Amino acid sequence: MIGSHEQKDLFSLDNLDADTLHEECGVFGIFGHPDAGALAVLGLHALQHRGQEAAGIVTFDKGHFIAERHAGLVGDAFGRKSDAAKNLKGEFAVGHVRYSTAGGSDARNIQPIFADLAGGGLAIAHNGNLTNAHTLRTALVAEGAIFQSTSDTETIVHLAARSSCVRIVDKLIDALRQVEGAYSLVALTSKKLIGVRDPHGVRPLVLGMLEGAPILASESCALDIISAEFVRDIKPGEMIVIDKNGIESHFPFKPQPHRFCVFEYIYFARPDSTLEGRNVYEARKRIGEVLAHEAPTSADMVIPVPDSGVPAALGFAEAAGIPFELGIIRNHYVGRTFIEPSDRIRHLGVRLKHNPNRAMLKGKRVVLVDDSIVRGTTSKKIVEMVRDAGAAEVHFRVASPPTTHSCFYGVDTPNTDDLLAHRMDVEGMRAFIGADSLAFISMDGLYRAMEKPKRDPNAPAFCDACFSGKYPIELTDISGGARDRQLSLLADVA
Repeated sequence: MIGSHEQKDLFSLDNLDADTLHEECGVFGIFGHPDAGALAVLGLHALQHRGQEAAGIVTFDKGHFIAERHAGLVGDAFGRKSDAAKNLKGEFAVGHVRYSTAGGSDARNIQPIFADLAGGGLAIAHNGNLTNAHTLRTALVAEGAIFQSTSDTETIVHLAARSSCVRIVDKLIDALRQVEGAYSLVALTSKKLIGVRDPHGVRPLVLGMLEGAPILASESCALDIISAEFVRDIKPGEMIVIDKNGIESHFPFKPQPHRFCVFEYIYFARPDSTLEGRNVYEARKRIGEVLAHEAPTSADMVIPVPDSGVPAALGFAEAAGIPFELGIIRNHYVGRTFIEPSDRIRHLGVRLKHNPNRAMLKGKRVVLVDDSIVRGTTSKKIVEMVRDAGAAEVHFRVASPPTTHSCFYGVDTPNTDDLLAHRMDVEGMRAFIGADSLAFISMDGLYRAMEKPKRDPNAPAFCDACFSGKYPIELTDISGGARDRQLSLLADVA
C-alpha cells in the first residue's frame, strides 16, 4: 500500500479496508465570515469520506494565524469534548481532511501546512499527488532546504519561499509552474483566500457563497451542510483569488486537455454531490443501467455491496426488471480500531462491517453489484458469505472496468502487481472470488453512462489511467519506466 509503511493492527479498519481504494483528502476554505472556523469544521465533516486519518484547520485573526491539526475524525478532533474549534478565531479559514498517500500518516504530515514567507504567512491544503515531488525535493534538499514533513505538499511551500516574485500569489504561481501531477488546493494568506486546480483538472474543486462569504471546497456536499449556494466548478488550470475587494479569476498555466478523474463518479465523491455538472448519484445509477444491458443474467434479486454499490445496484435492478433487495446489512458503528483477536477468528473480519440477510438470501439467485474489485479478497469473502447464507447462485457485477493499474494522482492504490485484474483475466477473477459469473462495465459503457458516445483512445474525456494504463500527466519520479511501483516519495523519507 502507498502511504505509511508502518505495521498496522491486523484487525484494524486500515487492514480491513485494504481491499478498497481511498481518496487522499478533501479541502475547504472560507473568506470573510465571522464563524469561519466553525463553518470549516462543518465543511470538513461533510468531506469526511475523502479522508479519515487526520483533520486540520488554519484561521487568521488579528494579525495571527491559528492552527489546529489533529489525528482522527473531524468529530473527534473538533467535537464538543475538544477545545480545538473554540480556538479557531477569525473570519478566514482553510481546512483539510487526510487519507495519507504521499508521506505517510505521521502527525507532521497533517495539513494545512503553514510557513512564514517573505511577504507573510501561507497555509496550504492540497488534494492530489505531485508526480515530480521527489525529484524537486531532492534538488531542494541539496540546495539546503530543510523539510519538516514527508508530504509532497511541502514541496510547493519551499518552491514558493524560494521564488523571486514579490507577491505571495505570484510566488505560488511560480511554484505551481514547476510541479507536475494532480492538485486541487486552497491557500490562505493574511489577506487572501486562494484556490487552484491543476491544468488537467484531475481533482474537483467548487466555488460557493454563504451570506456574501466565498467558499472553496472539494465537493458541493460541503456547501449543502452549511446552506451555502453552489456557484460553479473551478475550471482546470484556474486560480481563484479572493480578498476584501471580491473574487478574481486567473489562468496562469499552459492549457492542457481536461482529464477529470472518472473514479470520482464511480466511488470517491459523495452521492449527493454534483461535480462538473453531473450529479454523482444519477451518474452511478446510469452506470448500473448500462451494466445491466451489457451483462444481463437471470436472477431473483439484485443486492448492493453496501454502501458504495447501492446506486449502481438500483440502476441495474431497474434496467433488468429484477427486484432490488438489501441482502447484505452494513454495520456503521465499527470504530477505526476494533479488537486484537486470536488467529482463529481473524477470517471473520469482513463480518465486522457486513452481515448477510439470511431470510432474504436462502435459495435465491443473487446478483451482487459493487463499485470495483481491487485485490479481490473482500469480494471473495462477500461471495462466500452470501453462499453460506444459502444463495443458490451468486453473480457478481462491477460498476467500473477492471482496475489494472495503480493511480499516481492522489488515490491510495495497491501496487500494480497486487491488483487482481492486472494478474488475471475475467475468468480467472471469477474463479478466484468464487462467483457463478463475473462481469465489468466496459470502458465505452462507462463513457456512455457519463453521457459520452464512447471513449476516444486518442483524447479520452476523463482520467481513466487505473483502467487503461494511459497516464495523462508525466510520471517523472518513476525511474526506468517502472510503472508497477508507486512513487518513491510515497515511502517515508528518512
